[in-house]
Amino acid sequence: MLNDSICRLRINMDNHIKTGIKQLPNRNDHKCFGCGPANSSGLRMKFFTDDASVFSWLQVPDHLIGWDNLVHGGVLSTILDEIMSWSAIYLLKKMILTKSMTVDFIKPVYVGAELKAEGNVLAKKNDREAVMQGKIYNKEGVLCAKSEGIYVLLEPKLAKKLNLMSTEAIKDFEPILKD
Repeated sequence: MLNDSICRLRINMDNHIKTGIKQLPNRNDHKCFGCGPANSSGLRMKFFTDDASVFSWLQVPDHLIGWDNLVHGGVLSTILDEIMSWSAIYLLKKMILTKSMTVDFIKPVYVGAELKAEGNVLAKKNDREAVMQGKIYNKEGVLCAKSEGIYVLLEPKLAKKLNLMSTEAIKDFEPILKD
């Protein structure tokens, strides 16, 4: 994982007010494979926004290897799903479920390489669905993988009723949903 000092360098945290980039909050006890800080086997992605897109800078650890020193395609798909999900949650102010996604693997991604994931809204189909886009770039800014996904948009009340999230977890998302 990129440590905090590298994240500061990549995002220029001292300058984030000028550039408009801010970090999105996440629960410290969250165990999600993609974004959970409490999952020692996961990616521990952190998310940032400029209010038009959502970003994450990360390095994939070597225990998530595919062939030789390549990142497993399922892990790249997870990164894309996470960046599109957090983009939908933050930019559309709704809880979400992934309905479908397609992934194009364009260039090899190596374990330990610095990566940037970026997500944004392509289209809001209606009040219940949105089309999202996710991209993964290497350190040189070369596009390595991209995805489009359809995400079901849910009000927090419905997410709770369907038992998708605990009341506590939904409360933790309130600052993002009302931002």
